[in-house]
Amino acid sequence: MDETPRLLILWHSRTGASEALARAAAQGAGDAAWLVAAGEAEPDMLLAADGFLFICPENLGSMSGLMKEAFDRAYYPLLGRVEGRAYATIIAAGSDGEGAQRQIDRIVIGWRLRRVADPVIVNLAAQTPEAIAAPKRVPDDALTLARDLGAALAEGLRLGVM
Repeated sequence: MDETPRLLILWHSRTGASEALARAAAQGAGDAAWLVAAGEAEPDMLLAADGFLFICPENLGSMSGLMKEAFDRAYYPLLGRVEGRAYATIIAAGSDGEGAQRQIDRIVIGWRLRRVADPVIVNLAAQTPEAIAAPKRVPDDALTLARDLGAALAEGLRLGVM
């Protein structure tokens, strides 16, 4: 492949955890990384990507509202235009993360994306209102996992196996 593939890392963060994970993934992906905040994402950006890494927090059992809004803006413009492209996810959660994970998986079924890595849920164990709202420090092992996932996705796209 002559051109560096584009791994769109679409993220939203309220307390810094998802942003830190997205930046770590982008570091791992190197030149392939295209870091886009959910509030700035436009359908044409998603169309221009070769693969996707979706990173967001779970809020009240589902993905964050701004991340959902990014999917809402892009859903119909991408229908029938991105089938088969690779995707993976990282969810920052206070306890579970499964609700946000399932929600993203259900949305991208319509786009016919291919999950190419197991879901990653980073449990930050925030259980009180104060802990939930507080800025987060993501453990080094989770940041390493995000970096490794970004690197693996970028390499898979570069080699044409994703």
